Amino acid sequence: MRPRHPRHLPSRFLVPASVLVLLLSACGTQQAAPHDGGSNGCPTVPPPDPYGSQPDDVRITGFAGAGCDEVEYEVTNGEPEPFTYTVTFDLRTGSGAVLSNLTETVPGVAAGRTVRRTLALGSQPSAQSSDDVRISLVRSVPADEAPAEPGRCPSSGVRLYADRGDAAMGLRVVGLHLENCGTEPYRLHGYPRLRLLDEDHEPVDGVRILRGGDAVALGTGDGGPPEPLVLRPGERAASGLVWRNTVEAGEPVDAPYVRIWAKPGADAVTVTPELDLGTTGRLGVHAWRKEDAGRPASGAPAQP
Repeated sequence: MRPRHPRHLPSRFLVPASVLVLLLSACGTQQAAPHDGGSNGCPTVPPPDPYGSQPDDVRITGFAGAGCDEVEYEVTNGEPEPFTYTVTFDLRTGSGAVLSNLTETVPGVAAGRTVRRTLALGSQPSAQSSDDVRISLVRSVPADEAPAEPGRCPSSGVRLYADRGDAAMGLRVVGLHLENCGTEPYRLHGYPRLRLLDEDHEPVDGVRILRGGDAVALGTGDGGPPEPLVLRPGERAASGLVWRNTVEAGEPVDAPYVRIWAKPGADAVTVTPELDLGTTGRLGVHAWRKEDAGRPASGAPAQP
């Protein structure tokens, strides 16, 4: 897999803006013009960023709309297989304070193809004091391993995804959720299998994966040894990831991606829990439990 630029970008793009609501729609293929403005009176290329170069797979190409309130951007997949991209846009003040960050997904970009999109900006009051929009984070996973959207059932008959998680006093907990959306019972027993990946989608070594959240911190909803489960259609199970981001001697370890197999022989799903493991070298994983039987702790709402 080819090397990739880091995806967490300090301040890449400056885009005039006055609003917050984000809608994604297909865009044309018009070419970018110099930054001094196009035929529609809007600037067509963001000014150069003195703090670093933009990533090679997502870039802003210009502005459009009657009020120059549409940001045109494109996603290029240089990988040899289709990838799904998640792009985070920050709405900021002129001093750099983040008013809001908004996330959009561009699914199934074919290998070697470029997909153009338009970021249409709405009119929510909290955005009236903003001065720019910037791309702050880009994540990508193989399209056939991306978590299925709510309401869509993969051919495997199960939907696996991570929630937004909780963080407090250096302790992190992210819930893993599995829904039997198929028509047959689904059997589980034990722990999900995990593979940690870095920003370049390469395996992360030197991290011990421990069975049970209590191996990292007590009171994380461990639930004891695993038990055999049979999920009827519509039923759900939950697991979870537990870690601390303590930094002492050594180099901190970050693993944005986790590849997950719910059980032996299951299809892999890649989620993005943004593991910041510090120098602890440890990650706890809960056994699968039926959600109505007491799921691992995670106070944030679930999301694909």
